[in-house]
Amino acid sequence: QVQLVESGGGLVQAGDSLRLSCAASGRTFSNLAMGWFRQAPGKERELVATISWGGASTYYTDSVKDRFTISRDNAKNTVYLQMNSLKPEDTAVYYCAADIRVYLPRRSDYNYWGQGIQVTVSS
Repeated sequence: QVQLVESGGGLVQAGDSLRLSCAASGRTFSNLAMGWFRQAPGKERELVATISWGGASTYYTDSVKDRFTISRDNAKNTVYLQMNSLKPEDTAVYYCAADIRVYLPRRSDYNYWGQGIQVTVSS
């Protein structure tokens, strides 16, 4: 089992920045592919970004490219999502996810999920 705990969400204004963190426990973190997903009210959950075990490979959905950065610190068992130039359409519950299988950039059926954290961007 993998436990994931997100932090860093909140209410910000358009153009502001936020950094989400996700602390993992339960398995060797460096063996986990990690991802961030989000779900806005009335919409399906969507993949935001993923990162491979060592951090060498990343993937971003088009709407966040050049604004969001996913990174990981394997010594701290933590994955981050730096979000810059936030827009009202980024408002959603953000979920951290972990997967024990080989890293696939666009994989969305992750094994383990956090409880989610709210990010609200006001205009």
